[in-house]
Amino acid sequence: MTGFAAALLYALAWSVARLPWPLLRLLADGVARLSIALDGREARVAGRNLELVRPDLDPAAREALVREILRTTSRQAFETLRLWTRPAARNLADIVEVRGEALFDAALREPRGLIVAAPHMGNWELLNQWLAAKTPLAILYRPPESAIGEGFLRRVRANAGGHVEQVRAEAAGVRSLLKRLQKGGVVGILPDQQPKAGDGEFAPFFGKQALTMTLLGRLAARSGARVLFAWCERVPGSSPPRFILHVEAAPEGIGDADPQRAVAALNAGVEAIARRDFAQYQWTYKRYTLRPAGSGEENPYLDLY
Repeated sequence: MTGFAAALLYALAWSVARLPWPLLRLLADGVARLSIALDGREARVAGRNLELVRPDLDPAAREALVREILRTTSRQAFETLRLWTRPAARNLADIVEVRGEALFDAALREPRGLIVAAPHMGNWELLNQWLAAKTPLAILYRPPESAIGEGFLRRVRANAGGHVEQVRAEAAGVRSLLKRLQKGGVVGILPDQQPKAGDGEFAPFFGKQALTMTLLGRLAARSGARVLFAWCERVPGSSPPRFILHVEAAPEGIGDADPQRAVAALNAGVEAIARRDFAQYQWTYKRYTLRPAGSGEENPYLDLY
């Protein structure tokens, strides 16, 4: 039944994605406006995050940025339905420019492994498809609680083209990633999700302490792999959406044996990318839920429930 339900979900996604982009954009913008009007979860979380990371903004400017974030986030959801249900070759045509491709190609030629750190910036699903077209890779993911949801994700991400291994974020999966890197393979990691307590270290992110994964730094330190940042930036005003794909070297220290230095470098790299266009970063995510022990701080999202 799980497979059947996932297939039905895919059929629904395929049907919605076939609508003309101008109509999908109108639907997305309507969803964003409704979320703001109803004070929905995404609007509340984005507003609280901006209070935490952009205290320089006055209330009117903050509200305007929340509206832009919600509109961008909603459009990305409909973009992703298209990416998941179209041939990868057609999706890659939406990338109008690649900046840093020579850096990526040079890293592939090296005998050591490569870790691609892909922040939640722009459209990371399109980035996955570009990576898969360039090289076999393994992608670390946190499975959804629903078995149907996981079945759906496995189906749509299998559409990326090339060879992509989806690895669950658990002990056995991490061991397989390390082995791949030690053999010179490529691994993709979303580096800006809050890990479980005990699985990370606190480091500044937009001036506020955030529990940050140590996994990426550990893998880099133990394997000697190179680390590159990559993301797909949406071209403003493009309709249907077009993208510029970026590849950049990671900050020095991201693979340091000292986990505190490694997570500080990781957050610095993600922050620099997010600052390029605040609205294209995933501010609807509760990044600061867990607080440092002994700080006296409470979960800043508690009053949003």
